Amino acid sequence: MKPPFRADHVGSLLRTPEVKETRHKWKKGEISAEELRVVENTAIAETVKKLESTGMKSITDGEFRRDYFHLDFLKELAGVTVTGGIDANPNAKAAEDGFTPPKLSVTGKLKHIKDIQVSDFEYLKSVVTQTPKVSIPSPTMVHFRGGRKSIDINSYPDMDEFFHDLSVAYRQEIDHLYKAGLRYLQLDDTNLAYLCDPKMRAAAAERGEDPNELPRTYAALINSVIDGRPDDLTVGIHLCRGNYRSTWFAEGGYEPVAEILFNSISVDAYFLEYDDERSGDFAPLRFVPKNKNVVLGIISSKVPTLESMDDLAKRIDEAAKYMPLEQMCVSPQCGFSSTHHGNDLSHDDQWRKMELVVNTAIKVWGEA
Repeated sequence: MKPPFRADHVGSLLRTPEVKETRHKWKKGEISAEELRVVENTAIAETVKKLESTGMKSITDGEFRRDYFHLDFLKELAGVTVTGGIDANPNAKAAEDGFTPPKLSVTGKLKHIKDIQVSDFEYLKSVVTQTPKVSIPSPTMVHFRGGRKSIDINSYPDMDEFFHDLSVAYRQEIDHLYKAGLRYLQLDDTNLAYLCDPKMRAAAAERGEDPNELPRTYAALINSVIDGRPDDLTVGIHLCRGNYRSTWFAEGGYEPVAEILFNSISVDAYFLEYDDERSGDFAPLRFVPKNKNVVLGIISSKVPTLESMDDLAKRIDEAAKYMPLEQMCVSPQCGFSSTHHGNDLSHDDQWRKMELVVNTAIKVWGEA
């Protein structure tokens, strides 16, 4: 079976204590990057074995080498600068330290000047027996936070040129990953999910953007990155409403973006958050065409409480009222550690959740 698999997952895993401690030492300048990488390699090799032992066929490196799911990738593109933060959704649970995500600005011409994920993928490939998967931030992440105002007018007086250069940079990275052997790629996108939230839509309008047109703009951008890819490269997209230490930043069902999301973006699969009422109902799945799959994120990566397999099976049956069961898979709603801090649950909780994903897939489809 090609990916996505009946039992799948988004990507990030709770960092091991050794990785956390060693990364802290590296940030303080106490050890070299090479010494940090040795510790990361060991932790990734051990974690991969554990992940495969659950029966999972989709294997990532847990994003152990990143501080943030998006910044560590995007800051390696020439022309991208990381500054400041944004306000969290006031309805979200407040994080203890008042964290708000940093904002990306474009301060120069966008270029792919070096491989970003290739060496990390090559190491992952060397230690797996199942399908290695790489998750990278969606190219839309470079635009949505600040819109036109965050993009240097001197570098990009014409926004078409901005989107062109961004697309070229992404295509080069993905091409290099494919040549290194990658066959399963995931784009992590918060912005299409944020455009389901009335408050986020209003904020976009205040920045001078049209929240009704942005999904079309983003669909065109994503397609410009992935169209023409080899037939054996599976591309999925994960829609995320925020995931920092079990907090969230947006809410709202998929209806405002559903038709464009499912029919205008040329991905093979959609990883959709459906862990609680913030995600709305399953009705938007009626727009999913026959040639695409949906991975239902109905198991929460934010809380330690283990869901009931019977309840999960009922929810999958409910979703099947709107699209064929054979086009669906199951996963946690997000990663367990989108930032290096990790969500508020234990490693044991995490592995129980992963086993539940696999066992639920076996119960519903007879396979993982």
